[in-house]
Amino acid sequence: MPYRVIQWGTGNVGIRSLRAIIGHPDLELVGLWVHSDNKVGVDAGGLCGLPSVGVAATNDVDAVLALDADCVAYNATADLRPGEAVQDLCRILASGKNVVSTSVVPLIHPKSGEKAWVDALEKACAEGGTSCFTSGIDPGFANDLLPIALLDACESVQSVRVMEILNYDTYDQATVLFETMGFGQALDATPLLLFPGALTLAWGGVVNSIAEALGVELDEIKEVSERQPAPERFSIPAGTVEKGTTAALRFEVQGIVDGRAAIVVEHVTRLRDDLAPEWPQPVAGGCYRIVIDGYPRMQCDIQLYGEDDDHNDAGLVATAARVLNAIPAVVEAAPGLLGVLDIPVGACRGVLR
Repeated sequence: MPYRVIQWGTGNVGIRSLRAIIGHPDLELVGLWVHSDNKVGVDAGGLCGLPSVGVAATNDVDAVLALDADCVAYNATADLRPGEAVQDLCRILASGKNVVSTSVVPLIHPKSGEKAWVDALEKACAEGGTSCFTSGIDPGFANDLLPIALLDACESVQSVRVMEILNYDTYDQATVLFETMGFGQALDATPLLLFPGALTLAWGGVVNSIAEALGVELDEIKEVSERQPAPERFSIPAGTVEKGTTAALRFEVQGIVDGRAAIVVEHVTRLRDDLAPEWPQPVAGGCYRIVIDGYPRMQCDIQLYGEDDDHNDAGLVATAARVLNAIPAVVEAAPGLLGVLDIPVGACRGVLR
């Protein structure tokens, strides 16, 4: 019998999750929650470019939670409303439905997550007899599962660096690019992502997951960042970047062990390929890169290609698929919050079509 799934949200990730659920032989779409009033009553298939599937979208939470379902795929945007998203998750879990989510990224490593959120979610899991797994691509499998798998083949390790080196020009999400990340803002502005502690909140779970896999204790986590300006005014699908405003961003989240940066998450993000040429460069088209300084020394570059070979589309698809493929393991797990080390590496049944 397929696992009965409710899709929650139809944004950039949610719409791809919806399409993947409909096409997955081991999953059955039984409900769809949407935020926009103009989507209410529309068939789920029509919302994601597929034929009708007989499941109409609703914004009635009570009606959705009354459905008979094994799991909810929660993809609602949470960058600016993490507390509200945690409340949603608690309500879903307490109702007896397991959750896979890409939204509240500090939950990628529950043991180091925000204590108030973790306590509330663990209580909801106990009440509903349910489990919750949060992941994606980054934060997610590109910088926790994959490097941990590579570390499994090392005799000794001095450091591990996981990188995203991408051009975000086709990422059509203006709020994330211009408000959260600060593109198009003054170089001395402080966007949400660069508030002290924000980078650790988002990517500290990755650093802690790798540290747990290695069996080491972190002294602390440090944040560093730098920005470069647009040389002239230019436009991308999400909006316009004025000359002199932020057009390239580089940051590191450093896990310090014995006084040195031993576990590092680094992002090199450009809105044009020609910006900041002295910063690390990807293989063609952008990549996720893992560099392990050890014996043996390893470097692994992963490239993703989506619709029309677009890496941003591919990243969104992979973000959704990572948690959807974990649904069987999450449903069968003991109640509680789950991390990368709790999900089998081979969680990919049903993807060969």
